[in-house]
Amino acid sequence: MEGFGTRAIRSGLPRDAGTGALVEPVFLATTFAQHHVGSPTGSYIYGRSANPNRESFEKAIAELESAEYAVAFSSGMAATAAVLQGLAANSHVVAMGSLYGGTHRYLMHLAPAFGIKVSFVDDIHTELGPLISEFKEKVAVVWIESPSNPTLSLVDIKAVADIAHTGAAHVVVDNTFLSPYFQNSLKHGADIVLHSVTKYINGHSDVLMDVIASNCPEIKKTLSFIKNATGSVPGPFDCWLAHRGLKTLHLRAPAASRSALAIAKVLAASPLVLRVNYPGLDNYPDRAIALKQHRDGLGGGMISFRIRGGPDAAAKFCEGSKLFTLAESLGGLESLCKIPAAMTHGAMPQHVREKGGIYDDLI
Repeated sequence: MEGFGTRAIRSGLPRDAGTGALVEPVFLATTFAQHHVGSPTGSYIYGRSANPNRESFEKAIAELESAEYAVAFSSGMAATAAVLQGLAANSHVVAMGSLYGGTHRYLMHLAPAFGIKVSFVDDIHTELGPLISEFKEKVAVVWIESPSNPTLSLVDIKAVADIAHTGAAHVVVDNTFLSPYFQNSLKHGADIVLHSVTKYINGHSDVLMDVIASNCPEIKKTLSFIKNATGSVPGPFDCWLAHRGLKTLHLRAPAASRSALAIAKVLAASPLVLRVNYPGLDNYPDRAIALKQHRDGLGGGMISFRIRGGPDAAAKFCEGSKLFTLAESLGGLESLCKIPAAMTHGAMPQHVREKGGIYDDLI
């Protein structure tokens, strides 16, 4: 069986038969010629509806996620909106309390416009069952991150999926922190896996994009319709860059994980550190889930930790670091550091942040 790296390099559309070019060309065309009315030359009509670079990238993601379908979007929030508008309108969403700040903001402030009721839970493993029993078929989507952003708590995807499916709810897993290399959420029972392509998949901090993978034709049909109708499509060059980045994911991801484990061990031994969150540490509370769900039990490239001295110490650490650049985002070649409470999760009320473990001294 071909390995991940081989599949990443060879997946996508067939090689150009006319030129034999090893590198796929960038198809910048916004429209495509038609021989007769309603009879296009190929399978492409207009750039918003379909583009060869987008299709090639989607095929590659589907291959690496062991999925039937993948749909690319112009950003992570565009993909989030499509899932919630298409699958959860006028229904109920159950979500982890510790989530990416942008997802939390959408669920709090925009989802209600589509009649969506949202229940945030502290422990998805114990609180989901009672909610499914109470609301039954009204729960349309269960939204989880594993690892969560930024506390890196893990979710037993199969256990959650088994509960959610008793009420016919779709399980969405934001897999951004791990990428398809470390974890394939569909294999553990998820219905939808979502990746911010901007991060590890592209890997070079120069593309804004998202992709969703699923095995359900109805989900694919719904998301594709919304993407086309709303115009939330990535451009061909972005798709080309992301596809190129994907081809080296199998080299970058384990290297990042090795570095993260070494750094996490140093932090854990430091008297200046209050707590280290990293799934690759042997004594991590969720280590058993990592061993079950992650490739080779690897912890991934993300760490969070609380520093002694409060928010001032955290700011001093980030601003004074020589090897880590103070910046939002993740997954590029550069090493970055940030303080979520003051940056990516700054819009969340303090009591909500701290309830989810996002303190002002968390780096």
